[in-house]
Amino acid sequence: MVDLIIAKRNGKEHSREEIKFIINSVMDGSTPDYQLAAWLMAVCWRGMTMDEVAWLTDAMAHSGQVLDLSSIGKVVGDKHSTGGVGDKTTLVFVPMLAAVGIPMAKLSGRGLGHTGGTIDKLEAIPGFNTGISIDSFIAQVKRIGAAIAGQTQELAPADGKMYALRDVTGTVESLPLIAASVVSKKVAAGSNLIILDVKCGAGAFMATQADAEALAKTMVEIGKRLGRPVSAVVTDMEQPLGFAVGHTIEVIEAIETLRGAGPEDLRELCLSLGSLAMVAAGKCKSESQAREQLVAALSNGQALKKFAQLIEAQGGNPAVIEDYSLMPQSKLLVDFMAPAGGTRWVKRLDGRKVAEACKLMGAGRAKKGDPINLAVGVVLKAKVGSKVEGDQSLATIYADSEEQAALAETALMQAFEFSDTEVAVPPVIRARAGVAPAAVVG
Repeated sequence: MVDLIIAKRNGKEHSREEIKFIINSVMDGSTPDYQLAAWLMAVCWRGMTMDEVAWLTDAMAHSGQVLDLSSIGKVVGDKHSTGGVGDKTTLVFVPMLAAVGIPMAKLSGRGLGHTGGTIDKLEAIPGFNTGISIDSFIAQVKRIGAAIAGQTQELAPADGKMYALRDVTGTVESLPLIAASVVSKKVAAGSNLIILDVKCGAGAFMATQADAEALAKTMVEIGKRLGRPVSAVVTDMEQPLGFAVGHTIEVIEAIETLRGAGPEDLRELCLSLGSLAMVAAGKCKSESQAREQLVAALSNGQALKKFAQLIEAQGGNPAVIEDYSLMPQSKLLVDFMAPAGGTRWVKRLDGRKVAEACKLMGAGRAKKGDPINLAVGVVLKAKVGSKVEGDQSLATIYADSEEQAALAETALMQAFEFSDTEVAVPPVIRARAGVAPAAVVG
């Protein structure tokens, strides 16, 4: 291992066998943490070639169980987001794609830091079981075409061990390591149609569009080398996605979107990602044709019906689709008002500040295992490009006490910036990478 640390420190390329040795030593414990940390830091400084990243991804994916989903069908879809504020896309995307005939096998995580996890959001639905076994997971996808469950520790365990060390050694922010981490879990999860949503901006892990595009292109190339079709989009996360940031309120917003309504940016992102998936799966020849089918699934109720089936299949109460009060409710609603003044436009809305407002009320967690409050959050009434008056509410704070609401208000005051002149509404899709050919189904 010392030789490999020195080689990477000096900018040399590892062989496939050397990378396998590193991952095997992570799993059997023969390499101590201090040596692995030194190697990770060398990777941060020196980077990796595309071959190295692909080999690392493959080794990490095969460090534990690799699901075989071939019994479900020729194409099984999966989607991954790099994390953002108000990102409830999975709750719309999975049932929508299942409604048009693409089986969706989605393993998701919990939130940590300022972002909320899909699994946490789903647990706002009474009885919803995110801890189903792999056998039950596969059987459910076969039966109704969709399942969303918690990531198991048996999949890509080397990634979990390495990430825990990266988190405490300042080596998280490395493009090769991020790309290998994301794609290894997708490969281990068994899907052969992978759609990636790479967020960029203040509320995202990748701050700049250039960094996000580089990550997207790297992950697409890894997928190509490992024989797993990957399509990726780079999307805006300067401001939250949609209007709702919380757990119960995000589930409500997702249901409204499945109902054919919902915020325009969330709807557009889901339709764009879904169109990519349908073309990549060979279901449609063009994205415009795919979009027509997806819009139909939303407008005719099939996507919402599929979400109800998914909820019921995993032990949840599908009545939440009609009765939102069945989910955890906050005790207090407080309007956050625009500062005094004349007509202005929202120039900037800092997604991270909005997330911090929610976290101060208990909607986020500082460390793994922390309890979270599913009822609290913020529903925005104005976003970038919105015209506002001095006596207008910019957001509704869902809190459990006056003290919580006051903390949230303080954070929200720092989130909004205004302009005296009109501001354009920014596009949600910023770039695309590696749109897969329509040949997956064979």
